[in-house]
Amino acid sequence: MPAPFLNREISWLEFNQRVLNEALRDDLPLLERLKFLAITATNLDEFFQVRVGGLMAMRRSGLKTADASGLSPTRNLTALRHRMLQMMADQYALLNDTMVPALMKAGIQTLAPNDLSVDQAVQATSTFEDLIYPLLTPLAVEPAESPPVVPALQIIVACRLLDPESQVTRHALIPIPETLGRRVPVTKEASVHSFLLIEDLVAFHATRFFPGENVTATTAFRVTRNSDIAVQEDDAIDLADEMEDVLTARRFAETVRLELRTDAPADLARMIQKVTAAGPLELYPLDGPPGLASLMELALLADFDHLRHADWPGQNAPAIASGTSMFETIAAGDVLLFHPYESFEPVLRLLEESASDPDVVAIKQVLYRTARKSRVIDALITAAENGKHVTVLIELKARFDEARNLDRADELQRAGAQIVYGVKGLKTHAKICMIIRRESGHLRRYVHLGTGNYNETTSRLYTDLSYLTCKPEYGNDASLFFNAVSGRSKLLRFHRLIPAPTAMKTTLLDLITGEAERAKQGLPARILAKMNALQDPDIIKALYKASKAGVEIKLNVRGICCLKPGDPKYSKNIEVVSIIDRFLEHARLFYFHQGGDAEVYLSSADWMTRNLEKRVELMIPIEEAAMKRRLVRLLESFFQDNTQASRLLPDGSSKRIERTKRQKAFRAQEYFYQQARKAAKAHEHERAMTFEPHVPAV
Repeated sequence: MPAPFLNREISWLEFNQRVLNEALRDDLPLLERLKFLAITATNLDEFFQVRVGGLMAMRRSGLKTADASGLSPTRNLTALRHRMLQMMADQYALLNDTMVPALMKAGIQTLAPNDLSVDQAVQATSTFEDLIYPLLTPLAVEPAESPPVVPALQIIVACRLLDPESQVTRHALIPIPETLGRRVPVTKEASVHSFLLIEDLVAFHATRFFPGENVTATTAFRVTRNSDIAVQEDDAIDLADEMEDVLTARRFAETVRLELRTDAPADLARMIQKVTAAGPLELYPLDGPPGLASLMELALLADFDHLRHADWPGQNAPAIASGTSMFETIAAGDVLLFHPYESFEPVLRLLEESASDPDVVAIKQVLYRTARKSRVIDALITAAENGKHVTVLIELKARFDEARNLDRADELQRAGAQIVYGVKGLKTHAKICMIIRRESGHLRRYVHLGTGNYNETTSRLYTDLSYLTCKPEYGNDASLFFNAVSGRSKLLRFHRLIPAPTAMKTTLLDLITGEAERAKQGLPARILAKMNALQDPDIIKALYKASKAGVEIKLNVRGICCLKPGDPKYSKNIEVVSIIDRFLEHARLFYFHQGGDAEVYLSSADWMTRNLEKRVELMIPIEEAAMKRRLVRLLESFFQDNTQASRLLPDGSSKRIERTKRQKAFRAQEYFYQQARKAAKAHEHERAMTFEPHVPAV
């Protein structure tokens, strides 16, 4: 019998169900629940664009080969559609039956045009005329002509028009640009937020676009298109130009989902399906407004903090001395930071100090996803303008961030930075920055290595790890890394860092096999690992063999997990848990017992084939004993969580872990925050008790 594998796509949907389960909890603050509902919708948007789009392309090409779970593209799409219809029905049931009434009670009111008072109607009309109407462009739908091409992921108002003189009926579309936002506020009272959905306001005033005609019916819809469009690098003379072509192609690629209200008039529904080329299998009827991802605007609404969790601000790490330069701090000893419990500020400070430090000669950095207003980009621009040699590898193939990365590359290039556009055929996903500084007649390399992006916005929302060092062997490997990716040579001869695609997978397989061999000899053998996804068949088979040999294996996998736990033959010694909480679990961290001489690694890579074989990634060994102990405790804490953790079941679904009556509640993320808070307070107290010498005035 072949080894069992859970279906990758179904596994991802089960992850999204765990997110939806948070929105369903009536013990969470209202806007936190709304946030989780919005996240499930955003997740589904990307899932349709990439995974469903890719499967549809496979089906269209006639591919019938089954995946590791035994499903062909056609069977996979059938199973996915059934599951997604149920998930979307659950989303709208939650919205309509629970969220809207609760929001109304809390003073957040979604109104229809006919619900408005006279003053509110005047305000809404003024907003429409001044800020919305000039930006909209109606599109005629003519039966004898090619249908207009409507853009993806925009709300579109479909209209039925009647000419009162000729009694001829026709149809038209009004796309609403995303830049306009979804809510049109009409609030007059304090502590109340009343608003219209923009499509309702546009539909109400649709006659403004069609003088002399009557608008007899309207409805709103939204199209999702296939974004799984490959970059033809072999044919691309200029990768930046090629990426611009891909971005354009995505906006008008084939339809993979049509979100259409169930109350849409039949003739409008038929016209919309024809215009969007959406067949019955691409049609997803909705019991409410399309595009629930926009609920995030509402979840972040100002003046309603009482409907959200209390803030958990990032704490000052004890290892970072106030008033001391980051260079002095790192030179005094390696630094390990756990974000967002410990602030990302030291990483930003390191870059900003480097930009203005006269002794800094060069900065080399990989950028995958950055914040919209990025201090990282600003620091690199300042450094280049200050005459430092700045080399930035910008990954143009970072899905859905390509346009922003193109703009950032232009900004940096204009400032004088040297720009490298990744490696042909591979995505560069490694998180690394090297700063070269002249000290005492020598050059010293300071290196930041991490699990997350150089993005100060997500650093407050994602859990990640940062490692800062100036050890020569890490600096030497960092130089080898940048030389390889900029000079297009092989990632070889590293002494500490373990790169993909050349060495990481074989190293992981060797480490797993080593634990299995020890278990066979009756020695203690243990693997703890935390990642976002586990899919690679070779890694999964190695874990099955290790489990059979008696290795204790505990896996914390946030999302996709194709390993089947609980199989008596293959995985009886494997436990898989997933934690969904207020921060997105993003850190990758691996522990191997190694006969008591433990090896601990941070990584930018998940255990997926795409990461291990098709991306440039880094796995970072942590060698300092105290840091290793801290990371092992961190890993073990996730498996103690009995508040926010779910256990993966053999059928691929999951069940929330419930504590027994005798157990105390333990929530890993809250524990990490409180630990960081206590450490920061203790450090501040220690500083306050330290006597500083008095220097008399001269």
